[in-house]
Amino acid sequence: MPRTILQWLSLVGIIWLQSINGTNTNFPAYSSQLKDLLFISQIQLNNLAFASDAGKLFGWLSGFAAKYLPIWLVLILGSALGLIGYGVPYLFLIGRISNLSYRLVFFLTILAGNSICWINTVCYLVTIRNFPLDRQLAIGLTGSYLGLSAKIYTVIVNVVFASSPDNRARAYLFLSSVLPFTISVISAPVVRVINVGKSKRAKAAFISILVITTATGVFAVMGSLGSASSWLSPFTSAVGMVALLLAPLLIPLGKQIRQLIVVRLKGLNREEKVYIEENVSMEKMEMGVKERESISETRETISDTFELSFRESISEIDDLSESGDDNTSGTNEINVMEEIGVKLMLRRLNFWLYFFVYLFGITLGLVFANNLGQIAESRGCSASVLVSLSSSFGFFGRLIPSFVDYFFSRGKYMISRTAFVVALMAPTGGAFFLLVNSTNLSLFISTAIIGVCTGAITSISVSLTTELFGTKNFGVNHNVVVVNIPIGSCLFGYLAALIYRKEGNADGKCFGMECYRKTFILWGTLCFLGTFLALILYARTRKFYNSQRSP
Repeated sequence: MPRTILQWLSLVGIIWLQSINGTNTNFPAYSSQLKDLLFISQIQLNNLAFASDAGKLFGWLSGFAAKYLPIWLVLILGSALGLIGYGVPYLFLIGRISNLSYRLVFFLTILAGNSICWINTVCYLVTIRNFPLDRQLAIGLTGSYLGLSAKIYTVIVNVVFASSPDNRARAYLFLSSVLPFTISVISAPVVRVINVGKSKRAKAAFISILVITTATGVFAVMGSLGSASSWLSPFTSAVGMVALLLAPLLIPLGKQIRQLIVVRLKGLNREEKVYIEENVSMEKMEMGVKERESISETRETISDTFELSFRESISEIDDLSESGDDNTSGTNEINVMEEIGVKLMLRRLNFWLYFFVYLFGITLGLVFANNLGQIAESRGCSASVLVSLSSSFGFFGRLIPSFVDYFFSRGKYMISRTAFVVALMAPTGGAFFLLVNSTNLSLFISTAIIGVCTGAITSISVSLTTELFGTKNFGVNHNVVVVNIPIGSCLFGYLAALIYRKEGNADGKCFGMECYRKTFILWGTLCFLGTFLALILYARTRKFYNSQRSP
């Protein structure tokens, strides 16, 4: 199979992997049921939410593994960790395993959280190396599906396991265990680094995937809005989602058809030349020298005319399939501030600024998402609706950098990632303060804003790590950056749980506005502090991004 086709098949495989890799986002959908089934307190439940993120403390192991092991093996190992981490608690909940201690559940949750790092590392490394000139576009498109993961799991549960809350909770654990492993086995043959030589920008193909991705997000949001989705049955939603997830296959399929057409036209060109040559030879035997010279000139004219026609046909096909592309060959080099390893990175001020911006931005958003189940319960809302809403808008948030990167790249301008982060941090802080308002509308609006901004910063962070610290050690460097997620999950989540318990009743449950009021104010203040740190990082990197402008 041609390398170009394999390159795009790898992107499709990454889309499928990212679509099911957000298993930690399913936690709010079954957290309340898990709390009741395991007879644990709110503090213990918060510890399990932290354990899911604590797996990222060991995410650097996947970076080292990717250096020395085949990509397909890293992928299978990572998904196997999730199979065990989610599978054993599922067997415990259905009664197949007895005497499972809370400590063992905690360890298995860490294992499950770590599995996400392995799959993400494979997806990021393959995307960066296969599409070096369009890496932000490719990362944004594929990474956006990770934000849609919770919605996809919800759609499946609604169709297959639409029964009691306890059965739905078990269904989420079962799917979180089996689905990533199954998709990893299916995708392993195509998700690999493809050596395509010098890269070419492929805007037309990316625009096609951008359209498909946007349609997927719109469909997901429609299914997340209660009154607007009343005409969509669970089965219709599932069929539509599966069709949209399969739609990216049209890109490599279209490229394969195009190559077959090109080969066919070349064959027709050779046959036509032979036919002309044979006719001319017959006529030459019956004609004199002068006529022979005249026919020779005619033959050359016909041959040249057909050759020109053939080239024009090929050009038309190229224009049809690659319309809007910038086909200027480029190198696979990526502009970076410096190419350093983890030891030097930890000595850089830019790293620590970046670390705390991530902590007060993305991590706070994830902690908010982990607490959506209890937040919804305290306000009398449906947890599944909020989780689905957060997931859907998180999807669009991850997609936003792709749109921005495409339009700026047309103007030959490299957008400042740090400036983009500043622009996204400010509304996130405002959304936390908006949550202090007592109306459900403010809850929905804030959830959407936090989902969009957190998703966008998550997408940007992959390219930002690359541009700040290089590509050679990306697998380890980026996993060190995301260590702040379990740290923030433990710190911010534990404080939220303490306030929740203080305001709660004898059963440990809290209802009303005071449950999370102080927590939202604290989170909003920290987010604005992160905005200030992002401004400092922007000032320190502005010279680098200005140097990337094309003259």
